Amino acid sequence: MSVDTTKVAKTNATTAATPARPSKLAGAATWADDRLGLGGALKKNIRKVFPDHWSFMLGEIALWSFVVLLISGVLLTLWFVPSMSEVQYQGSYDQLRGIYMSEAMVSSLNISFDVRGGLLLRQMHHWAAMLFIASMMIHLMRVYFTGAFRKPREVNWVIGSLLLLLGTLEGFTGYSLPDDLLSGTGVRAADGFMKAAPVVGTYMSFFLFGGEFPGESIIPRLYIVHVLLIPGLLLALIAAHMMLVVFHKHTQWPGPGRTQGNVVGYPMLPVYAAKAGGFFFIVFGATALMGGLMTINPVWKYGPYDPSKVTAGSQPDWYMGWPDGALRIIPGWESHFLGVTLSWNILLPILVLPIVFWLLVMMLPFIEAWITGDKREHHLLQRPRNAPTRTALMVSFMTFYGLMWAAGGNDLIAIRFDMSINAITYFMRVAVFVGPVIAFIITRRWCISLQRHDNERLLHGYETGVVSRSAEGGFSELHLPYSPEKQYTLTARDRDEIRELESSVDANGVPAPHGRASRLQLKLRKWWYGSNVQKPTVEDFEAAHHHGEHHEVEGAGSKELH
Repeated sequence: MSVDTTKVAKTNATTAATPARPSKLAGAATWADDRLGLGGALKKNIRKVFPDHWSFMLGEIALWSFVVLLISGVLLTLWFVPSMSEVQYQGSYDQLRGIYMSEAMVSSLNISFDVRGGLLLRQMHHWAAMLFIASMMIHLMRVYFTGAFRKPREVNWVIGSLLLLLGTLEGFTGYSLPDDLLSGTGVRAADGFMKAAPVVGTYMSFFLFGGEFPGESIIPRLYIVHVLLIPGLLLALIAAHMMLVVFHKHTQWPGPGRTQGNVVGYPMLPVYAAKAGGFFFIVFGATALMGGLMTINPVWKYGPYDPSKVTAGSQPDWYMGWPDGALRIIPGWESHFLGVTLSWNILLPILVLPIVFWLLVMMLPFIEAWITGDKREHHLLQRPRNAPTRTALMVSFMTFYGLMWAAGGNDLIAIRFDMSINAITYFMRVAVFVGPVIAFIITRRWCISLQRHDNERLLHGYETGVVSRSAEGGFSELHLPYSPEKQYTLTARDRDEIRELESSVDANGVPAPHGRASRLQLKLRKWWYGSNVQKPTVEDFEAAHHHGEHHEVEGAGSKELH
């Protein structure tokens, strides 16, 4: 409801009240509110409460690095020329002067050496892209480890997975634009990957490049995708992601006063907005420092792209390293069918594995919900140790990703450590299968051990460092109970229940037999929860309290004797 400021009066109780003249700002606000009705929505949302915890900043790093990307990217478009027309370079860099190269490469060199602050801008943009993808990936892992993806936030998880995929594609299209030797090698590899697709591969390559590689269309087309198509999708998905965060309310860590039905924290204005604004400048400043002090993608060292040249030891940006590792360690498998050659050594690691891996990650919330049968809403986070199987599953994924990523640098590892590249390749072929299994087993047992340790602390308290001697000559350390707040935090978790399958009955009351999928679901459910350690019951606390009192009496007796 808007307020007519023309009817607001001023008086000092001795003179007659006179209406105050409304300010121009108040009048503009009233005009907008009368037509758009924004007052009610803003009044509600500016007091929206957000919880406070350092781990929630990981998503903010991704958000603010994306803002840095937008700012620096818009400025770079003022000087970058997305053209493959060949010209002679006559700029400031002596070593390349007089060499023919594309206008895209010339403009990249001009930005680096002739535009004031251009090199800082280029490197800030590149570092912000690396930070954007890294923070999204870590944020995604934090969400999974703490169970923040559960109902009703499955759609937000899917949006986050799409953002990670689009961010990776945006990064690839971005570092392919300068048309230097390194980026051109990457584009050439992408052309080979597309041609490995059965039947449609050559058509896809001709469509993208406008003919045979390299053609004259790939840089302008990548430029449109990089500055228009993918950024538009990213903006839409980020807006949807933020709207769902507000709609579902933010998850929070368990603690005194925090329940599934409330949020304990700070309002949007003025506290959270001020903190978020300050954090933006921290991210911006860190990116500026990296851009000014840490060289990245020095295109002048690589020179213009030449199809006849390939730089030894060339590496893509880090987020493209794991498919490159899979490509390096897979055996040279090929098969021939009806006159068509199927290059499995390219098809599997590049066109199949990344898609399957991404789809598996995107479906994780739905797979867990199907296994556990949990249909409740969850607004309190879980400590990773309290979900051992889930935590171990993500650690196994991380191990697989890390080993594939390391395999992408097998040549550099061989050179730096004076090792056989063949031995490294054979080791990685085994490690990518065995390593995740070992990581899963160790992580799951570790989480279960931490659950037992938490129960011990709850039942017997913490160690005081005071050692007492009994009348029989035995020594024991005295323990004191944790504070009620600490005990509440440690016990604020649900007991894991292995829910039996819902049996459907016919008109005669005879239960229908469960199918093979249902039996598999029950087995997976028992495996998912089977080894978990549940929090202590009331009886366990009473028994521990009685045991503690007994020891206190013995300790007092031993002090009297001595």
